[in-house]
Amino acid sequence: MNIPVEKPVLVTSALPYVNGYCHIGHLRTYVPADIYVRMLRKMGYDVKFVSGSDTHGTPIVLSAEAQGVTPDEVITKYHAHFKQVFKELHVDFDYYGRTDSETNHRRTNDIVTKLIEHGHVYKQSMKQAFCTTCVRFLPDRYVEGTCPYCGESARGDECDQGCGKHLEPGEILEPHCKICGNEADFKDQEHFFFKLSSFTDFLLFYLDTLGGTLNARNYAKEWVKKELRDWCITRSLEWGVKFPGRDDLVVYVWVDAPIGYISFTEELLKARGEDERAWRRYWKEDKATIVHFIGTDIIYHHCIFWPAMLKGAGYSLPAVVVASGMVKIDGKTFSKTRGDVVWVTEFLERFHPDTLRYYLVAQSSHTKELDFSWQSFAMRVNKELVAILGNLVYRVLSFAYNNFGVVPDGVIADEVVAKIEKTREEVISATEDYEFKKLVDAVMKLADFGNSFFQREEPWHLIKQGDQGRERCGEIIKNVLQLIKAICILLEPVMPAKMEEVWQQLSMEGDVHTVQLDELFVSIESGKALKEPTRLFEKVEL
Repeated sequence: MNIPVEKPVLVTSALPYVNGYCHIGHLRTYVPADIYVRMLRKMGYDVKFVSGSDTHGTPIVLSAEAQGVTPDEVITKYHAHFKQVFKELHVDFDYYGRTDSETNHRRTNDIVTKLIEHGHVYKQSMKQAFCTTCVRFLPDRYVEGTCPYCGESARGDECDQGCGKHLEPGEILEPHCKICGNEADFKDQEHFFFKLSSFTDFLLFYLDTLGGTLNARNYAKEWVKKELRDWCITRSLEWGVKFPGRDDLVVYVWVDAPIGYISFTEELLKARGEDERAWRRYWKEDKATIVHFIGTDIIYHHCIFWPAMLKGAGYSLPAVVVASGMVKIDGKTFSKTRGDVVWVTEFLERFHPDTLRYYLVAQSSHTKELDFSWQSFAMRVNKELVAILGNLVYRVLSFAYNNFGVVPDGVIADEVVAKIEKTREEVISATEDYEFKKLVDAVMKLADFGNSFFQREEPWHLIKQGDQGRERCGEIIKNVLQLIKAICILLEPVMPAKMEEVWQQLSMEGDVHTVQLDELFVSIESGKALKEPTRLFEKVEL
């Protein structure tokens, strides 16, 4: 989707649920979103990038009870953990908040109140799982049982082991309490429902105009066409955003979590000293383009529940939803109990964060499943980052440093300009199509061309052929340095730290993180002193 450059862009990443440590499966959303934001800025867009910790819901309460601490203590611990992981990975949010903030409570209350006032919410008694041993109603993940649709094991709000269908309270079969393990009964309890079924026509029209990836749009359309049922938006918990007028109910976490996108925008603009109504440009006045990056497991929530809520409350709608494929480990679904998981902090103790960023987008198309293995990671690093990119940078800069010490004189050849221009077009196209593998493939082809060009011209022979040979050698070197400069600019969104190293070795002025694509065609300055190069990457030993 071509996004109008004259409108500001708000990019969001799905909120990490802060009841455990970050594993590489989480990163399939955040790293591509960061790459997208960095590239849009190089293309001249005004972009803001927000996310934050999802802090409500049953799993956090369960974690707190299991550890003998308060929900706030659990949140504070893992919120700090995720912020640190994002910092180390150079996922550079403009604002990273928490959904338990006063701003998000207030904004959630406003939206739910608007839905009630507009006639989109009603109350109804329903059967709710109740544990006679624990003497409590059992919301969501306090309940485990059997999916009524496919017969697989399921948790209270989702068939996570089978068909993936969202389950309303009371739907699960053979329920038992997750705390004590005893069989649960069903008792009547009053809850509030959002009239999702009345938004069918709106959603079908909205999804036809929604930009982003086809998997998000098509998956959501299938659900809407089957039949939409009204959605229970309250839970029997103490931890969460209180439902307006009720002390015994909180809003369902999938109500207040995406509202965090709005409250984080408010908090960002307030922190920057903007007018307190500035957030309305993004979320009430349709004066910005809103882009959501999510995983395929939450398409239903972001393409059905969320836009219906926004429409019902009179808010602006997202223009783009980009859904990533899920991550497996050696062909197996992520499982902490079976050990099929790679923790990010442990990974970063051994490998540079940019190698992980590169792997996550280079290994497969964004919408396809990514099957992580140490063999494929080693192959990407050794055969691409070391053998192609690292070899080009170190070999050429070493030759230039040892034989000239500065950027030599010369004219950039039409062939080199054409290759850079072609790569620029491919990178822009890949960005607009949310195909980040195509982006890195295009830049790596340019690096491959740089190696071939250097090898073809044999500057090590030219340097020995007197003044004329030295002059021609210098011209060759300047052309390859121009290619390295272009690669550095185009690959900075993927590997920001490593490309900053290259930028400095080239003795370039300015900031590689803020330089725009126009700089690709500015000739690298002759006479500029070069720094002694260092190797960019180390081989990964299996």
